Amino acid sequence: MSIAMVFPGQGSQSQGMQADLAAEYPLVQEAYAEASDILGYDLWQLVQDGPTEKLAETVVTQPAMLTAGYASWLAWQAAGGAQPAQMAGHSLGEYTALVCAGAIGFADALRIVKKRSELMQAAVPVGVGAMAAILGLDDEAVMAACEDATGIGVAEAVNFNSPGQVVIAGHKDAVAHAVERAEANGAKRAILLPVSVPSHSSLMIGAGEELAETLAGVDFSPTNVSVINATDGTPYTDSDDMRTRLSHQVYRPVRWVCTINAMLDSGATSVIECGPGKVLAGLVRRISRATPVGTIDSISGLQKALEA
Repeated sequence: MSIAMVFPGQGSQSQGMQADLAAEYPLVQEAYAEASDILGYDLWQLVQDGPTEKLAETVVTQPAMLTAGYASWLAWQAAGGAQPAQMAGHSLGEYTALVCAGAIGFADALRIVKKRSELMQAAVPVGVGAMAAILGLDDEAVMAACEDATGIGVAEAVNFNSPGQVVIAGHKDAVAHAVERAEANGAKRAILLPVSVPSHSSLMIGAGEELAETLAGVDFSPTNVSVINATDGTPYTDSDDMRTRLSHQVYRPVRWVCTINAMLDSGATSVIECGPGKVLAGLVRRISRATPVGTIDSISGLQKALEA
């Protein structure tokens, strides 16, 4: 069996996550302690006790999800889990994948992600941007709905998550118009997401360019596992490629269907989501119903993944 490991991004966080993993594997809480030293606040306490609204802030969520994915990976290794043949991450999760593949140290990645979250939050004032999930409409119809909003502002398809599930982002009024058009054109549901940062849209170009300056000062190493870049479904190569594509990733769409299909075409026979929640596992099931999927979001999930 050839395992593909995938790491979730922003949106999969929840208060109290990983408490049972930490109770069983001390390395989990040690990862949070290291993160807390770098961030300057007690991340574990915030994750466990909230407030939930604070955990949902972009500048907190991104470091928290990097730490959580890394902690799940440490638990997988401590439990004797097999080495994956491939890794990928959804948006922020790409940083987790690169850490777990040995391309960058956890501390360096955490500093980059902290800066990334600050740049993204500052790029568009709160209340100006928006994101929405469009369900039950094909990619072309979603993109057409976005084009219809061009005169109002930016509205773009930014996450191609699974067949019939596309997330759009941009200016709030333009996104609202695109949602109306999508519903008029037959979308089953259109859900405005509780975020103000229009991630992966062209409104993030400035943030990506500034992030490139931070990435330029970080050392990257060759990966010990193939890591697939989720903007185009191809593997990262050398250090310069990692820096370039991580800076571009902020304002380019996540092509998750393409990424999962690329991993399956390269020989993956099962996919394990490494981190809190089961969002990516659900997407993989929609993309390829025949592919076995596991999760490392809890002790029970870890045990089932190990048995599989």
